[in-house]
Amino acid sequence: MRHDTHKLTRFHMILIGFTLFSMFFGAGNLIFPPFLGMEAGSNMPAAMAGFLVSAVCFPILGVAAVAKSDGLPNLASRVHPRFAFFFTLLIYLCIGPCLAIPRTASTSFEMAVLPFIPSGGSNVLFQAVYSLFFFMLASFLALKPDKLKDRLGKLMTPLLLLLIAVIFIGCILRLHTDFAIPSDKYAASPLMTGFIDGYQTMDTMAALNFGIVIAVNIQSLGITEKNEIARETIKAGLIAGLMLVLVYAGTAYIGALTGSMFSEAENGAQTLTLVVRYLFGNTGIIILGLIFFIACLNVCVGLLCCCSEYFSTVFPRLGYQSWLAVFAVVSLIISNAGLNTILAFSVPLLSMIYPVAIALIILSFLPGKLGRSALLYRVVITVTAVYSIASTAGLV
Repeated sequence: MRHDTHKLTRFHMILIGFTLFSMFFGAGNLIFPPFLGMEAGSNMPAAMAGFLVSAVCFPILGVAAVAKSDGLPNLASRVHPRFAFFFTLLIYLCIGPCLAIPRTASTSFEMAVLPFIPSGGSNVLFQAVYSLFFFMLASFLALKPDKLKDRLGKLMTPLLLLLIAVIFIGCILRLHTDFAIPSDKYAASPLMTGFIDGYQTMDTMAALNFGIVIAVNIQSLGITEKNEIARETIKAGLIAGLMLVLVYAGTAYIGALTGSMFSEAENGAQTLTLVVRYLFGNTGIIILGLIFFIACLNVCVGLLCCCSEYFSTVFPRLGYQSWLAVFAVVSLIISNAGLNTILAFSVPLLSMIYPVAIALIILSFLPGKLGRSALLYRVVITVTAVYSIASTAGLV
């Protein structure tokens, strides 16, 4: 349904915001906050403040930067056109088939399926069958990127939020414990430690790519003027950011509240597993499995759409659906066979280019001539790139 108005209705604005939230909120976003809460304990508010700066503010600024620059390639071309091409390509490959997309299948398998496989069963066979089903479903949902607002925003995101709310309310009603004592690193510097933990979500990288699909969904609602698309995209980013803040704060609170009860947990996934089993028994494991499945599926669908849209534009010999099939098949193979090898390559690469992405975003908000200075962009990006490469290599 198309509209003649020059801005989205409130309902459609919320719908687009929900869609963007669902594309951000994957397994990592679900795991980090409860473990932060458990480790930070009574220092959770300060730690969460730092976490929100790097895990919410930077990504939303990334959405805004790309929106007002009319795409990541245009933003990166302020450094140099060749830099824009290779940098954009690297980001799409790293957050797409080389890392993030395969991980959505492997992580959701571990959390949603593996707990129910009988002992003695073939994990390899089960994972292969599950991954095939997962990517077939994700590819089907990604076939029409302009329909994401209906498939993710209307259906999947409300269901995901409802399931998370069930766990949060269960903790509020049934657990009456004090916050745990902070671990050493959170006792010494909760704000900076929280900031570093939020940095590890690397959502800022994804934010640079999501704009292409969000713009398609806004256009499908009748908004065609570029400046208005940019404004509506930024509004959607603010809605998604608010939702991320609420969910992060809630899941961090769960971790802080249960830290003294489940001190044996070594990560956020274990924390949530112990909490839901305590609250709801085996039903809780099913609820948690559904949460991970929906969160991972949402992110997978969003990334498949973004990568396929970009590659079909830059390499038009293959159309959108052909690129979608390529990325789904490659991700299926990697998720079952070579994920550890890809992680060994992709994670250091992400660590090198992530600071460059943040620097680009900050530069895009500089006023007047500074914000358009090619020399400034080149100097800052070069220095940032050299430092991040040296840091990743352990030289500084």
